[in-house]
Amino acid sequence: MAKQGLYANIHAKRERIKAGSGEKMRKVGSEGAPSAKDFKESAKTAKPTRREMIASKMKDMWCLKKKRLSPKTAYYNPTKNPRWRNSNDCA
Repeated sequence: MAKQGLYANIHAKRERIKAGSGEKMRKVGSEGAPSAKDFKESAKTAKPTRREMIASKMKDMWCLKKKRLSPKTAYYNPTKNPRWRNSNDCA
């Protein structure tokens, strides 16, 4: 079984406290409490939000569409269509 993350451990402890275990959450800065560094590390492995996932998919769709268009068409011309002006993020 994989090791649980920081937020899963916090959630589990809150559930145990709510159930009446008698435990208490550690104070910020006390020994054994998660530090700011721990929270930054756990944020790196967090799942993307739904909005971020949709934005990523939309960007991929625009990049595919851009590759299919001919540079000679007016639709592709960045000066005539502002959507294409800052679209250099397509690889």
